[in-house]
Amino acid sequence: MKLIFEKSVPGRGMDYLPQCDVEAVALPAGLVRDVAPRLPELSETDISRHYTELNKNVHGVNCGFYPLGSCTMKYNPRIDEEMAALPGFTGVHPLAPAHTTAGCREVLDTARTLLCEITGMDDMTFQPAAGAHGEFTGVLLIKQYHEARGDSKRNKIIVPDSAHGTNPATAAMCGYTIVNIPSAPNGCVDLEALKKVLGEDTAGLMLTNPNTVGIFDENILEITRLVHEAGGLCYYDGANLNAVMGVVRPGDMGFDCIHLNLHKTFATPHGGGGPGSGAVGCKARLAAYLPGSAMMDGAGHIQVRSFAGNFLVVVKAMTYILSLGREGIPEAAQNAVLNANYLQAKIKGTFEPAFDRICMHEFVLDLSRFKKETGVSALDVAKTLIDYGMHPPTMYFPLIVHEALMLEPTETESRDTLDWAAEVFRKLYDLAHEDPAYMHDSPHNAQIGRPDEVRAARNPVLRWKG
Repeated sequence: MKLIFEKSVPGRGMDYLPQCDVEAVALPAGLVRDVAPRLPELSETDISRHYTELNKNVHGVNCGFYPLGSCTMKYNPRIDEEMAALPGFTGVHPLAPAHTTAGCREVLDTARTLLCEITGMDDMTFQPAAGAHGEFTGVLLIKQYHEARGDSKRNKIIVPDSAHGTNPATAAMCGYTIVNIPSAPNGCVDLEALKKVLGEDTAGLMLTNPNTVGIFDENILEITRLVHEAGGLCYYDGANLNAVMGVVRPGDMGFDCIHLNLHKTFATPHGGGGPGSGAVGCKARLAAYLPGSAMMDGAGHIQVRSFAGNFLVVVKAMTYILSLGREGIPEAAQNAVLNANYLQAKIKGTFEPAFDRICMHEFVLDLSRFKKETGVSALDVAKTLIDYGMHPPTMYFPLIVHEALMLEPTETESRDTLDWAAEVFRKLYDLAHEDPAYMHDSPHNAQIGRPDEVRAARNPVLRWKG
């Protein structure tokens, strides 16, 4: 497929515009470009066909199965998009007078009330632009809490070895020393290892529950109690909330603050680089340190982003929650857990789970033995799935599982889809034993073959040079 610049034809265009109904004003000479920008020149037909062709080469949740573990790539109702497209929301200016933004403030207030109820928190901000930004904000709450109390010796954040990679990065950005603790053989936090690192220098613990291997830690109350007794605070990474929303609350588990991926769990999966929202909630003792916005709280508050964050994502999340209601939210979580366990059971015996037990919303396959038998890696399996119309699952994560493939079917997939997915995995298992060379070169039917990913990362080509 050609780039849009390669399709450009000099002089071609679609410059039919309505007659200007305001006085024309010329820009000052100092603001005018010396050379016209290099923009593609195409007709409306050309552009329509170009983006339609692009759409055919993109795989999203509206195209097929998308079991991308830990990311909750699920289909969401179109009503969420319709509500966010209402002119009263899309046309509002963030600096508009308060009396003209009452509806928007009611959305933020309603979303805050609903999400605090779901998470067991007392207050919430919608400023952070995405999950990692929410992590950063949440850890800053912990930092400000200790500093306000004059407890400057607390300079360490505890992070399990199965944590999302953003967790240690976030804590380091906030100026903390990272203390890594190993997982127990069951995939959960090793309590004895945790006890050994707790002390007067402990600022907090970063954890998600269920954890990254899809297991609900049965010792969660003991974990948070130990951290609190040592004087630290507990931060909840909300990436896996889809498994427990409406069933159990992080606040009741003993967590002091939390970030939510509204753009994953509550609406509009984040694929394609669209806007996110990393809402941060906290208990009352941390509420004074939450960033605020002029729209919600008046001027003078600390901010981590302009205005009220990605407001339209909050509209979608509120719509999602109100649509499902008090019964629908836990039902979605329960179906996500049911689907994950069903698919794990269907695949088991072909590819083996890293932890052979009941999982929550996702599970991790360990292909180490399979690779030794066939020479086919987890990467080879993931790339071959593309030829079967399935988006690859998360690869090589978490790091505690070698040759890992992490699958999260979510609640929006049917039993028929899960049966089909299990059959595809069985076909790939047989193919690896019969023709491993084919899988080493997959995908064969995608827009591009297998790229040199190391070269692409080290020498990225970020712009077209024609």
